[in-house]
Amino acid sequence: MPNFSAINVPRGRGRGFDAAAEPQPDRTRMRILLIEDDREAVDYLVKAFKEVGHVADRAYDGEDGLALALDGEYDVLIVDRMLPKRDGLSVIGMLRDKGIETPVIILSALGQVDDRVKGLRAGGDDYLAKPYSFSELLARVEVLARRRGSRGEDTMYRVADLELDRMSREVSRGGQKILLQPREFRLLEYLMKHAGQVVTRTMLLENVWDYHFDPQTNVIDVHISRLRSKIDKGFAQPLLHTVRGAGYMIRDGAR
Repeated sequence: MPNFSAINVPRGRGRGFDAAAEPQPDRTRMRILLIEDDREAVDYLVKAFKEVGHVADRAYDGEDGLALALDGEYDVLIVDRMLPKRDGLSVIGMLRDKGIETPVIILSALGQVDDRVKGLRAGGDDYLAKPYSFSELLARVEVLARRRGSRGEDTMYRVADLELDRMSREVSRGGQKILLQPREFRLLEYLMKHAGQVVTRTMLLENVWDYHFDPQTNVIDVHISRLRSKIDKGFAQPLLHTVRGAGYMIRDGAR
């Protein structure tokens, strides 16, 4: 079990949850990223979120957490304030600087008003002092996810028989699963989000690679080539098209 100085685990059902944390029929599945260096606490929370129907990834230091937050698409981030390699507020600040607005709950043993204000001003959306109960953390996560969900973002993209699930991070075509690297997933996600539209190199550099200039690199061409081989190879109709002199487009090849 994790360090109870970090998490208050309710007694009674042998699973570490109180009734408020039990699965509910109408609960929407979420993808959560936990950035916390207390491995026992993180492993416990990953299991706890799984048992109530959510998916949780983990990172044990700020550098790995930042990389996952940049390459993955999450509904909520849970970030410990004091982390190895890069502290939690620095992670949040970097994400906000890059235009990533994923809601963040800050976890910290520092619970004074000044500490909370500093965390919120750094870009956090909520602040939870240790020790805390899982049911309270879960409730706060769901509140932030509902706020974000009100923007109406799709969780599933489809073009012809190609499907991308933003929640499970799964891609398939014609019922066959396709394994993509994180950057390839982000590239395909952006192209499918703009299906039928020309996507320029500049748009891809700014939204997939976070570059705000063209560094004279062939990184886009390499990734497009790899992606095309994975989603089009073996299928009669290609979906990923190069628009000469303009960029790229995902569209139904039958049209």
